[in-house]
Amino acid sequence: MRHLNVEIKVRVDDLEPFRKRLEAMEAAYTGTDTQRDTYFVVPEGRLKVREGTIEQGIIFYNRPDQAGPKPSQIERTDPGKALAAVHAVLQAALPVDVVVEKTRSIYWVDQVKVHLDELPGLGSFVELEAVDTEGTASESDLHAMCTELMEDLHIPTDALVDRSYSDLVREHNNEA
Repeated sequence: MRHLNVEIKVRVDDLEPFRKRLEAMEAAYTGTDTQRDTYFVVPEGRLKVREGTIEQGIIFYNRPDQAGPKPSQIERTDPGKALAAVHAVLQAALPVDVVVEKTRSIYWVDQVKVHLDELPGLGSFVELEAVDTEGTASESDLHAMCTELMEDLHIPTDALVDRSYSDLVREHNNEA
């Protein structure tokens, strides 16, 4: 499935204030997922296999590295029970770039998916993804949804992250 989303990521000291604001907004809580994302070396964009208790699949995306709302063109599939086999094929064919492990609480506010993420060694992050799976919203519509929710959740714009978790983990691993 191909779709467009606009997302932001911000590093925070504590996820609890955001969790409380989401609960006060009556955001739909999907659950807490333990995820392992294996990123592969590809000529452009990012290709990962996500193994999780709630979300899993094979995801390819292209997105600029910039702070603030950024558009992503995403191609995603969930091979179901064949995920482990597809993962093995990809590992046989492509070099692994980095593995990202995280605990993710997932909420929905209308078309915006909110992630409250904890990454070992990196800390806490809030990520917003305004998602257009129907092909009816424009990039500017998604950008506006993201920006509005940033304001509603009091997301600090001075801590916006311009890169993928894969970049942050790779840098952290190189420093260790």
